[in-house]
Amino acid sequence: MIEILPRRFAAEIMKIRLLAVGYIILPLLVLLMSGCFRSMPQFGVGGRYLAAKEEFLRNRGGDIDSAIKTLESVVQEDPTYKDSLALLGRAYYLKGRFEEANAMLQRAVAVNQEDEIAWVVLGATQMRLNRIDQGLESLKGGITLLSKSSVDGYHNYSMWDTRGLIRATIRRTAFLLAKGAEEKDEILRSVGTLLIRIDDEENFQRIDTPRRNRSEY
Repeated sequence: MIEILPRRFAAEIMKIRLLAVGYIILPLLVLLMSGCFRSMPQFGVGGRYLAAKEEFLRNRGGDIDSAIKTLESVVQEDPTYKDSLALLGRAYYLKGRFEEANAMLQRAVAVNQEDEIAWVVLGATQMRLNRIDQGLESLKGGITLLSKSSVDGYHNYSMWDTRGLIRATIRRTAFLLAKGAEEKDEILRSVGTLLIRIDDEENFQRIDTPRRNRSEY
């Protein structure tokens, strides 16, 4: 014979069950909202690439060493995946590993000759290695490509560089390049500023574009 619990006891059991579920779900939601899942492993080439790229877009507070390890695994598995070669070259550059950056960026432009960022960072790398003429040539080509492409629609963002900060830095860099090797230090500073502004803009667009799209509906 099946014993049927009184309603009062059944309600108490239901409350206990709900509280137990809450104790499990609430901490998970807090962790998710605080970004603590950032350190969880990303699986697949795409997930690992995105995890590494995010380190570049965290207001210069990313873990570049972690990004390097992740990108090395990506390019080993699929060296033609998006701009993973160029991104790894940039990471090497940021860490001062200029010979490795040079080798990786050479591979990047061989895979995609229209990769303007790869050309710009390659040029800066070559100048750091005192290969001045090569660096100037690579930078001029990269800045020309970047000047042509840095308009609305760049990186698939409909409203790109609305304040004109990136275009202004491109013009300044081009002006310094026209002066030649004697402006080496200023060229490198300008390139550094340019890359930071591009990353900041992409980070802003990555956050703002979905919000703007939702407001249109």
